[in-house]
Amino acid sequence: MVTTDWQSDLRKRGYRLTPQRQLVLEAVDTLEHATPDDILCEVRKTASGVNISTVYRTLELLEELGLVSHAHLGHGAPTYHLADRHHHLHLVCRDCSEVIEADVAIAADFTETLRRTFGFDTDMKHFAIFGRCGNCPAPEQAADPAAGPAPDPGAGPGAA
Repeated sequence: MVTTDWQSDLRKRGYRLTPQRQLVLEAVDTLEHATPDDILCEVRKTASGVNISTVYRTLELLEELGLVSHAHLGHGAPTYHLADRHHHLHLVCRDCSEVIEADVAIAADFTETLRRTFGFDTDMKHFAIFGRCGNCPAPEQAADPAAGPAPDPGAGPGAA
């Protein structure tokens, strides 16, 4: 659903909220982490004449204006989400492709170490960490169901 904030944000920057921009923003809002192809499919439910070029141009403009943000969650096209949502890391399961959002504060020690050691200031909103979610069994468990639960990765060495 379109908000007056989008209209105001665009108007302040000298742009109008065109029907195409509204549809793309609504699709990004509805789908959360969506590729341009996913967004096109959602937009075409309402406006069948919209093409992929329009979606890409609109996403590029909306990102320049700070209304949407993208992240690379694997090979292929980036995924887009509304920028006014909290900044977050993307935890991507390699097995089931689930995307878990984690607050950037969880990486505060890591980013501070990068800043101190390398003078490097991170842009965590584009950051994706790949691994395995808690719903997917570890490879040895998948091969041998009698193996029992996987060890707790947070337990560290020597933990009982």
